[in-house]
Amino acid sequence: MKPELKKNISMIGAPLDLGASLRGVSLGPDAIRYAGIKERLERIGYDVIDEGNVSVKKEEAFTVPGSNLKNMNVIVEANKELCEKVDTALKKGNFPLVLGGDHSIAIGTIKGVLHNIKNLGVIWFDAHGDINTDKTSPTGNIHGMPVASLLGYGVRDLKEIGGEEYKLNKKNFVFIGSRDLDAPERETMKELGMHVFTMHEVDKMGIVAVMEEAIRIASNGTDGIHVSFDMDVLDPEVAPGTGTKVKGGMGYREAHLSLELIAKTEKLVSAEFVEINPLLDHENMTGEAVVSLAGSLLGEWLI
Repeated sequence: MKPELKKNISMIGAPLDLGASLRGVSLGPDAIRYAGIKERLERIGYDVIDEGNVSVKKEEAFTVPGSNLKNMNVIVEANKELCEKVDTALKKGNFPLVLGGDHSIAIGTIKGVLHNIKNLGVIWFDAHGDINTDKTSPTGNIHGMPVASLLGYGVRDLKEIGGEEYKLNKKNFVFIGSRDLDAPERETMKELGMHVFTMHEVDKMGIVAVMEEAIRIASNGTDGIHVSFDMDVLDPEVAPGTGTKVKGGMGYREAHLSLELIAKTEKLVSAEFVEINPLLDHENMTGEAVVSLAGSLLGEWLI
């Protein structure tokens, strides 16, 4: 029997790939739909409303000369719309499930959640830190900056999405599966005292111990947990269809068990799956993995 979550799911596509170097994750939402996510969640017992995709005006994208923030104008507008859609879903009493898209969409997703749940814990599954700013990013790719923005750091244009006053508390934010961090990111994480469980901790402690501690941190004094799941947290053998692959990632069962443990807390309030690139995939293997993982996160039990 599934945990007690909201019966209605608002599924929102965010086909944004301008935050990354490689194009293709804009096709991710439809790849996940094609893999049967709506039908899978309906079999669990949910009513799934496909809200369609936020608009991404790629033809209008530009980078200000001298700026280290690529395509920021379109990324900001897409995230504003996403924030509104997530906010609306929660106000209707629905569970927002966002399908990406590159990880810059987490700004819009989480800001929309924060409009409704001020004290929010976040469990961030990712091979990377995504905690760069315009001052530290080696690439200028905004998909490497959402965590910094959501904590209140970096440029105002990104922080102002959905209201600059809405931000996360670092004490309830947890990284899982990190294994490819830029030097400035490592320094920032140490300076801020972020909770980081790298693949070293996953290997050493075991995934159950890691997740029990992560859930404790994300739950402490909060009113709910958001899961942001970047598919590159998985080993490339499990999820080949992602643009920033790093060997040595989480295994298939480790990922499922992690999400099952979160589901059992009955504290999950929203979720997103990002960085699915069908152009790099094998027979939609990564899109199908998202469908299976979403099932585990939303309470699909064998018995």
